[in-house]
Amino acid sequence: MKKNSFGPLGTVSALTLGGGGIGQGWGETSREECVATIKAAMDAGIDLLDTAPMYRNCEAIVGETFNGRLPAGLRVTSKCALGTPAPSAVEATLTSSIEASLKAMRLDHVDIFFLHSNICDDDYVYAIRPDMQDNFATRWSVYAELVIPTFEKLKAAGKIRSWGITASGVPDTIIRALQHDMKPAFAQVVTNLLDSAGSLRRYADPARPRDILKTAKEQGVRVLGIRAVQAGALTATVDRELSANNPDRKDYERAAPFRALCRELGEDPAVLAHRYALSMPGVDTLILGVKNRAELAQCVEGEAKGPLDPALMARIDDLGLRV
Repeated sequence: MKKNSFGPLGTVSALTLGGGGIGQGWGETSREECVATIKAAMDAGIDLLDTAPMYRNCEAIVGETFNGRLPAGLRVTSKCALGTPAPSAVEATLTSSIEASLKAMRLDHVDIFFLHSNICDDDYVYAIRPDMQDNFATRWSVYAELVIPTFEKLKAAGKIRSWGITASGVPDTIIRALQHDMKPAFAQVVTNLLDSAGSLRRYADPARPRDILKTAKEQGVRVLGIRAVQAGALTATVDRELSANNPDRKDYERAAPFRALCRELGEDPAVLAHRYALSMPGVDTLILGVKNRAELAQCVEGEAKGPLDPALMARIDDLGLRV
């Protein structure tokens, strides 16, 4: 599998195994299949596991699989969905989160610790559930004055090697974070042919994921692509129940011309969507949401085929599906 430069962590495989699927959060799968999928990913050359406590059983399964002894070269991440707690609680919340993750995975450190909240300006008001925004969004002053120093303290303590952000928040503020004097080393950026974060998006501003991707590369921030198949919207069929008003369901319906093109080309939509994301300039590694070995094998096969031909990229873009 292709390796790419990955800043302070050296190099990384073009694909990363995400925790949502192996944590049994993206459709039905067994614990045994999740363990087998982790091992198959390693056999395929994947050397990064992207975990989080909110990914249901993910971190416990990692702990059970390796019993605290990761194979040489395998790295792991974790996350904290901090929101905006009282200032006095920020350090304690981040610290207790990483300590709980380390305990679950039976490790003494993770390689990247992500702030998994939206980041917004202090006076920003979200379009969707503004009454709940302090639960899902971290205000700028808390991020700059409290989160970053805590991340640096955790680095000094040896509990994390580096830190990053999930860059799905308000675009102007995310770009500000990427250009800040104390910038993250890593950012998880939406990379799909729809330019959609689906149900992750709660703001009304234009999403601008490609501007975020471009800024990250300009600033030397390494990029982990997320939502390559947009929570199933870019697959042949969604494998879980979604209401008619769910943003991911609406994206699935909007992507009908893409599925029609895939039928014409004889391609599996999920494979072509992953190859599209891997072909986007600036993506260092693409996080997979697979939940079993069959889905993993499709993605590995797609990566091995290399970047999409520019003419096919243009043909997909000409479908006019971007949000």
